[in-house]
Amino acid sequence: MKKPLELAHDFLAEIISKEDIVVDATMGNGYDTLFLARLAKQVYAFDIQEQALEKTSLRLQEAGLANVKLLLQGHETVDQFVGEVKAAIFNLGYLPSADKNIITKPQTTIEALEKLCRMLIKGGRIAIMIYYGHEGGDIERDAVMDFVSQLPQQEYTATIYRTLNQINNPPFLVMIEKLERYRHG
Repeated sequence: MKKPLELAHDFLAEIISKEDIVVDATMGNGYDTLFLARLAKQVYAFDIQEQALEKTSLRLQEAGLANVKLLLQGHETVDQFVGEVKAAIFNLGYLPSADKNIITKPQTTIEALEKLCRMLIKGGRIAIMIYYGHEGGDIERDAVMDFVSQLPQQEYTATIYRTLNQINNPPFLVMIEKLERYRHG
């Protein structure tokens, strides 16, 4: 079976083309940024830690990819840099191998999700990997689940993929898709 992050990549790869603009809302060590850069026309990658930008920049240079704008910004500022997007990915929690006290926060994550849901083109998707086994992680998990559960079903489909028999708070995936058939007004 596939792990939740592998599923996230599969779901995004199904819809991203070389014409698309996409967002890595939590750059981290750059794995998702690199994945997106191989598929899309342009990637906007956000993180608040300099270390994330350095690691991601190196990873992209090694792969010879230059279609990424690395932003030392919180993901809640996404609307200042991007218009419409086809896809986005979040890895919530903390940057592995960095200060574990620096975590994604419910209020900025929800603000970023609200903006990205509005910016998402029809047929676009958002993947949210929820890591919650750290202090404050359960609060963010609950906030995201509450937000996603209240998305209007006429406009979005929201799905959860989680392991049921694992201990120690296994990460899980929430997918949002903006429906093609939705019409405003």
